Amino acid sequence: MAESLLQPAIAPPAALEVDIADAVAPSADLRWLAVGGGPTPSSNEVSIEADVALARRTYGPRGHVLFAGGRRSDGVRVAGTAGPSDPLLSELGDLFAPRDGRADHYRPARLAADGPADLDHVLEVLEAVVAVSSGPLIVHFAGHGDKGQTANGNAILLWGQTALTVQALANLLDRAARRPLRIVATTCFSGGLGELAFRGADPANGPADPSRCGLFAATWDLEASGCDPNPDRRAHAGFAVHFLNALAGVDRDGAPLPPNKIDHDGDGQTSLLEAHAWARVVARSLDVPTTTSERWLREAAPTEGPSLAVDQPEDRFVIVALGADLGLADEAQALASFERLEAAAREAEAVLADAEAEESAAAARVGGSLLARWPTMDDPWRSDFAGTLQRHRLAITAFLRGNPLVSRWRALRAVVGRRADDQDQARLASARVERLVRAWENVRLAALLRGSGGPGWQQYEQLLACERTVP
Repeated sequence: MAESLLQPAIAPPAALEVDIADAVAPSADLRWLAVGGGPTPSSNEVSIEADVALARRTYGPRGHVLFAGGRRSDGVRVAGTAGPSDPLLSELGDLFAPRDGRADHYRPARLAADGPADLDHVLEVLEAVVAVSSGPLIVHFAGHGDKGQTANGNAILLWGQTALTVQALANLLDRAARRPLRIVATTCFSGGLGELAFRGADPANGPADPSRCGLFAATWDLEASGCDPNPDRRAHAGFAVHFLNALAGVDRDGAPLPPNKIDHDGDGQTSLLEAHAWARVVARSLDVPTTTSERWLREAAPTEGPSLAVDQPEDRFVIVALGADLGLADEAQALASFERLEAAAREAEAVLADAEAEESAAAARVGGSLLARWPTMDDPWRSDFAGTLQRHRLAITAFLRGNPLVSRWRALRAVVGRRADDQDQARLASARVERLVRAWENVRLAALLRGSGGPGWQQYEQLLACERTVP
C-alpha cells in the first residue's frame, strides 16, 4: 500500500527546501556545534527543537546551531488537533494507510538557527570547524538515527531525508580534524558512533586519536527516547533533558542538584561523563547510554587474566544509586534481573507482533470488501476520488458502521494499542537494569584491561580523560 492515503508522507516541497540564504558562517573561535531536527516535518518533533534550545543555553556562547530546514523552515510537529477533520476520511486513512500524528499540526521553527541541518550543509560546516587548530569542540547531534547492518553503518538522519553515516563521519574526521572533539548524540542507535574510537570506524584499523570521544544516548543496536510531539516540556523523558540540565547543575525541573550527585571527582565542576552518569541513573526512558571508552573496553579488554582495581567514580555512582533504586545489590543480581526482564520484553514484542499481524489481516479483509464496491477509495490522489466519496458517502459510512468485519478490525486495533503499551513498559523496565549491568561490566573489564597494561590501557585512560571534559 502507499505510505500515505489522506496526507502526503512529507510536507509539500516548499517546506522541505533548504534555507541557505540566511545561513551564518561559523566563527573561528567556535566551542560547540549543535545539529538537530528530523529528516521530514513529520519526524521533526517539538521535543527535538526544545533539546537543541537547551543545548544552546547549556553550552553557552561561541556556538553554532544547524536545525531542520534553517531559520525560516515551517515544519516543527506539535501534538494536538490540526483543526476539524472529516471522520470518514480519518477512518479510511486508518484503514488503508495508518500513520501516527494525523491530528498533529505544524508550526514554524522558533529556534534561531544559523543554518539548515541537511547533509551537504552539515558536512560543509563540520569540515570547516574541525579543521581549525584550536581547543576542544563539542558536536551535539539531536534528532533521529537509523540502524545499519553493522555499527559503523548506523546513521544520523538529517533534513531533506538525508543521512550521515558513522563511516562517513569517521572518514571526514580522520582526514580533516585538527582539534580535540567531544561528540554527544541523543539519537536512536547513537552508540554506533562509538566506532569513532577506531580509525575509519573499524577496529581492524587500530585506535583513533583519543582526543576524539563521544557520549551517546543508546547502544548501537537500541532505540532511544526523546522524539516527542507533546508541547509540554514536563512530559519529555529522553536522555538529553537529564544530561544537559545536569551540566548546568540542575535537575530536569530546574532545582539545584547536590554536588555529590553530579561531581563525582570532587573538583567542583560537572564533566560530560558525570552528566552522562546522572542521566543513566534518573532517566525513566528506553535509553541505555554508552560512550567511546565503553566501546574501547569491549574491544581491548581481555576476558581473563590479572585484574587491578580502577577508580571509576562515574560507574560507581551508577552502581550505587541505580542499584539501590532497583534493589539489586551486586552484579549477579543485576544480571539475573536483566535476563528475566529482557525475556519478558521479548515476549511482549512477540505478542505485539502477533496482534499487529492479526489486525493487519483484518484491515485487509475490510479493505478488500470496501474496494470491491468503491475501487478508488484507497487512493485520494486519483482525479475521481473526491467525486466518488461525495456521491457514495452515505453508503460507505453505512458499510463501515454495519459490517461485522469492521467491528472486529476496530477491536483488534484497540488490542494492538494495549499490546504496544505493554511492550513499552517491558522495554522501560529492561533498559534501566541494562544500564546497571553495563556499569558493572565496565568496572570488571577496566580492571582486566589495567591488569594487562600496555597501549590498550593507555588508550582507555585517554578516552576517559576526553569524556571527562568540562564544557
